[in-house]
Parts: sequence; C-alpha cells; structure tokens
Amino acid sequence: MELIYIVGVALGLGMVVIGAAYGIGTFTAAAAQSIARQPSAAAEITSAVNLPLFLLEGVAILAEVFIFIVVLMR
Repeated sequence: MELIYIVGVALGLGMVVIGAAYGIGTFTAAAAQSIARQPSAAAEITSAVNLPLFLLEGVAILAEVFIFIVVLMR
C-alpha cells in the first residue's frame, strides 16, 4: 500500500475520533449543566440526551468503517 493512503487513513480516523469526542463532550457537558440547574428534571434530561449521543457515536463508527472499506477496496 502506498504511503499516501496510510497517511490519509490515519488523518481521516484522527479527524473522526476528534470530532466525535468533541461533540459527545460538548453535549454531555450541556446535559450535566442542565441537571445541575434543575435536579428534579434529571430523568427527563438523561432520556432526552441518550438518543443523540448514541446516534453521534454510531455515525463515528460508521465513518471509521467506511474509511477502512475505501482503503480495502482500493
């Protein structure tokens, strides 16, 4: 495999992981602040936060799989 593809895969995976980590961290921090402001609504906030977090993580995993598929199909 050529070096340029290896570097491209490394950069692509790095960007996916950094982007997903930033999104999950920001979203979770906002949820924690919301729970701190209104502890009685913790159950509702937690249930509202779970689905977008799972979707964000799923998109990151799919991006990693697509990067590997592109490399293997080359």
